[in-house]
Amino acid sequence: MAGIKIGGINKFYGDTQALFDVNLEIEDGEFVVFVGPSGCGKSTLLRTLAGLEAVSSGTIEIDGTDVTRAEPADRGLAMVFQSYALYPHMSVRENMDFGMKVNGFDPALREERISEAARILQLEDYLDRKPGQLSGGQRQRVAIGRAIVKNPSVFLFDEPLSNLDAKLRVQMRVELEGLHKQLAATMIYVTHDQVEAMTMADKIVVLNGGRVEQVGTPMELYHKPNSRFVAEFIGSPAMNVFEPKGELRDLSLDASAAYVGCRPEHIELVPSGDGHLDATVKVHERLGGESLLYLGMQSGGEIVARVGGDDATALGQAVGLRFPTDRLHQFDGAGRAI
Repeated sequence: MAGIKIGGINKFYGDTQALFDVNLEIEDGEFVVFVGPSGCGKSTLLRTLAGLEAVSSGTIEIDGTDVTRAEPADRGLAMVFQSYALYPHMSVRENMDFGMKVNGFDPALREERISEAARILQLEDYLDRKPGQLSGGQRQRVAIGRAIVKNPSVFLFDEPLSNLDAKLRVQMRVELEGLHKQLAATMIYVTHDQVEAMTMADKIVVLNGGRVEQVGTPMELYHKPNSRFVAEFIGSPAMNVFEPKGELRDLSLDASAAYVGCRPEHIELVPSGDGHLDATVKVHERLGGESLLYLGMQSGGEIVARVGGDDATALGQAVGLRFPTDRLHQFDGAGRAI
């Protein structure tokens, strides 16, 4: 397997710049997730790594070798796409075999790799079926198997689960995590779903407008976001971020703080008048083991609090909100953490 070093990548499409001075190091064997909203540059960055897009400037090294201008086939990578891209007239075995056959691999080696990939992905009983006879999850496994047989140094995944239903996405996330541990492979995974990023990644790269906003472990990004953007993007529900107006009581804040943030689960409900802020319950969303309270502030803003599933707070009830000082986040006018 291999580590990756990205040095000062910029990418232009005509006069439009899609990537801005991206610098990033990915360690051998890491599971790294590129995450961000639509148009943030995450798929463009993945495609430059794969060699499907040429960089305008900057360098890409894989396992210490400069591959910036190398052809995709010469980079030692395998890519799994959102669309599966399987040949419908070929069996599972033939789909896995096609790339190796075209490149003149020895038949015995091809069969060995197909058998091993089928074992890893639990596809032994489906090798003679056509893609149309498989479920969405099984087709995704075939697409992953086609990547495995290439024995790549790095696996690239471009939103591979977005076509699956919610239950199957959860199942496939677990399977991909297990696959990563089993292969001990370097994997780079693109998604707009921050829940996928949080649950799967060793390291998350948050992109915003073609720039790297923050890099860190899931819990580093969750507990120590370096910007308002990361604070509100990572976490579900998102961090509450609001302006510290006059209604906020008895809370010591940095003089330069333009915004204050607190995670929903860190907010304590107290009697009205006893907290740092008063609010009124607008919606009580019961989720079983927990509930979400959507609370209206006097200023007109809204705060979400996560409480226990048996919480009895009523609609329209006035409550006080207390923010633990060690859980509070402060941001300046530019949205950077203070």
